[in-house]
Amino acid sequence: MKRSELRETVFRILFMRQFNTEEEMKEQAALYLDGLKEGREEVPYSEYVTAEDEAAVAEKLSGIMKHIPEIDTLLNQTSRGWKTSRMAKVDLSILRLAVYEMKYDDAVPIGVAINEAVELAKHYGGEESPSFINGILGKIARAGSEDGAESETSDAGERQKESGASE
Repeated sequence: MKRSELRETVFRILFMRQFNTEEEMKEQAALYLDGLKEGREEVPYSEYVTAEDEAAVAEKLSGIMKHIPEIDTLLNQTSRGWKTSRMAKVDLSILRLAVYEMKYDDAVPIGVAINEAVELAKHYGGEESPSFINGILGKIARAGSEDGAESETSDAGERQKESGASE
């Protein structure tokens, strides 16, 4: 399964999570993956889902679920007038996946996470979903790069102080 296919699978299971309890989700995710392998799900990659693919999906889902409180806090801080409780469930699932990839998955470049999220929004979301998602993820990316620049600046300042150099 390609990375974009894996991402779509994770998105679909994240979306299902919003309608099921934690206890039900393990079974629901397993049923969904079985449906993929047996061709009951209408996706072009269903016939070649491997055990490694299933493990990768489970790992990413586990990571997202572990970080949902932080992800939702960041989304609530970033989106003006749209708290996670008011967001469309499709958009929220896409945003959670993308923010996880941006903040916690070093294997996914930030630009790729944003682009893939916008593509999912075009396919599954409403008319405004792609621009809504792009806007929120863009703000998060800019804030992250500013935080990184501030951190690097303060690290450099600390190193200067430690070495005895003056400004």
